[in-house]
Amino acid sequence: MPSRFFRVVRGIALLGLLLGTALHAQQPAPEPPPGPVAEQIRERIEQWRAAHADAAAAQAPGNAVAAFYEQNRFAPAWTQAGNLDQLLAALRDVAGDGLDPEDYALTELRRRRVVLTDPQATAQQRAQFDLLATDACFAALLHLYRGKVDPATLDTHWNFDPRQLDQARGLQAVREALAQGTLGELFARARPQHPYYAQLRAALAKLREVAAQGGWPVIANGPTLKPGSRDARVPALRRRLQLAGHALGDAADDLYDPALEAALEQFQREQYLAADGHLGKATLAALNVPVAARIEQLRANLERARWLLHQLQGDFVVVDIAGYRVTYYKDGKPVWRSRVQVGKPYRSTPVFKSAITYLTLNPTWTVPPTILKNDILPKLRRNRGYLAANRIRVLDGQGRELAPASVDWANPRGIVLRQDAGPGNSLGRLVIRFPNEYAVYMHDTPHQELFASERRTFSSGCIRVERPRELAELLLDDPARWNRTEIDRAIDTLQTQTVMLPKPVPLLLAYWTVDLRGDGRVGFRPDVYRRDPPLLAALARPRVSPWLPAASAP
Repeated sequence: MPSRFFRVVRGIALLGLLLGTALHAQQPAPEPPPGPVAEQIRERIEQWRAAHADAAAAQAPGNAVAAFYEQNRFAPAWTQAGNLDQLLAALRDVAGDGLDPEDYALTELRRRRVVLTDPQATAQQRAQFDLLATDACFAALLHLYRGKVDPATLDTHWNFDPRQLDQARGLQAVREALAQGTLGELFARARPQHPYYAQLRAALAKLREVAAQGGWPVIANGPTLKPGSRDARVPALRRRLQLAGHALGDAADDLYDPALEAALEQFQREQYLAADGHLGKATLAALNVPVAARIEQLRANLERARWLLHQLQGDFVVVDIAGYRVTYYKDGKPVWRSRVQVGKPYRSTPVFKSAITYLTLNPTWTVPPTILKNDILPKLRRNRGYLAANRIRVLDGQGRELAPASVDWANPRGIVLRQDAGPGNSLGRLVIRFPNEYAVYMHDTPHQELFASERRTFSSGCIRVERPRELAELLLDDPARWNRTEIDRAIDTLQTQTVMLPKPVPLLLAYWTVDLRGDGRVGFRPDVYRRDPPLLAALARPRVSPWLPAASAP
């Protein structure tokens, strides 16, 4: 009996020991206490949090860095030499995106990286380096993802949606890239994944090669150079076009031959000049724009690409203001394109996003106050028959028609001018409408001859469209009810009619001063509204890391 009792007791004890061992094995091993570098990082993060305790801190650039370390118990992130090498290479490479590597403390990081291998380096020095590297990584990724400059600071009416950013997913992506040694791939994915962006980067790299070789030659002034003539400037012209990528032979004489003429005509088309093959003043000025200025033009448009390219999805219409054209995209691919006329420089067509909702066939035109004051009143005072000749009626504030003779045209008040629908109407026979605060729309025009001009800044802000009926047919997307024959028939009735779209079509009015052509070549457009300089000034504004010690900040 006693022996049996002891056997049971020993069995229970053994079972308890086994259970205890199993339970102990299931519990996670206690994490090691944070080291001195982590303690220094924690102290800096807490100082930053205390200094940014207001509600805006959640949006402050330093918040992502703070959150990254808090989620990792303040452990240093840059302990692997391979990860740091990839980071420094990626920061150097953002120059190819038109960004400045020094905005991400590249030189400072190179100088400070010795602390990782220096046995005399203090925990504080290592913590400062780690914070600086993480901040550089996050800032560069963010700028590649959606731009360095906030476009709303340059245009108070900017209403495009920024590229969406999920901070939690972004932090996780960086953690995974560091764990897997794929930081370079993460930087590549942060860039806009659009062919236009890759073409811009390639064009920038080519021009920087030209600049490194001393740039292109300046062509001297002189009389207009025409094909078949001889001129001492011909070798410089040939060399200039060769550096721009035009295929020309190695002829060294001064004859302006057919091959050079063809290359110059192509250059003229790419610069929105009359392609006559003559080296006149306008063409000479375009040729002599320094390569550094063209590099800056590419940098400005790379930034615009980071703002906008994510918008180009599905079915949409883009008005390319500086390129004087409109394009309809179906499933993200261009299926129709036409020339447009846009606003004069002092009445510029605005940049914004909207959606086309309806069309007006045979529209009347209510004269905007600015056009009434600046354009029509001076003509009317010189010629009292102007209103009748242009079928313009005078209305009071309640829409009642007034006799023109009853109005004091020296100081008219409380009147509205409205032009009748039909041939000669300033809006033509068709208007494409979309909500906006500028009273801007796309429309037909009686001034068809102006489409032949290369630079088409003729309107008072609206977009005059060549072949608008083709666009209307695409927008209505109803082959049975609104095919081209039915659209023409409805317009021929001369009756004003509103036609709603079956669903709104997104519309983007954008401004690009670089033209990427189908053959991969780059054209440079005139910056007619002078939008590049303020953008480049904002890009040039230095960024200083909030984690850089004050004594080291520039």
